[in-house]
Amino acid sequence: MSTPKSKIKQTVEQMLGPYLEDNGFELVDVEYVKEGSNWFLRIFVDKEGGIDIDDCGAISEYFSQKLDENDPIPEAYFLEVSSPGAERPLKKAADVAKAVGKDVYVTVYEPIQGLKEFEGRLLSFENEELLISAGKKEHVVPYAKVASARLAIIF
Repeated sequence: MSTPKSKIKQTVEQMLGPYLEDNGFELVDVEYVKEGSNWFLRIFVDKEGGIDIDDCGAISEYFSQKLDENDPIPEAYFLEVSSPGAERPLKKAADVAKAVGKDVYVTVYEPIQGLKEFEGRLLSFENEELLISAGKKEHVVPYAKVASARLAIIF
């Protein structure tokens, strides 16, 4: 019997949180997904200035030991620790606030001014609203309507 994905995500966050905080890392996201016949536990971590392969290795080594001690996942799985990448997801309001001044890609649950996707410079995040400059237009997007958001590389 498999453990619910949300429970695994919560357990991983609790197990890793103190270690990451103590070492200057930020837990960006946790995924527990099945691809083909294999399960993958993916931990996305970042820090000021970015993370490197040595950081990923140290986190993986620490967390593998913690997982062996506590064994919260009954299935066999592959553990992957990596950077969220240049187009990192903005999962929390704090992530969005840190992205002010950067290029973002945002989708919404329901159309705003006929649009469900916004890509451009995040000018501000105040009063639970994102102000996104896309070309010559500015869009106000209520945070409550955001389905997903990530940093974007715009050419």
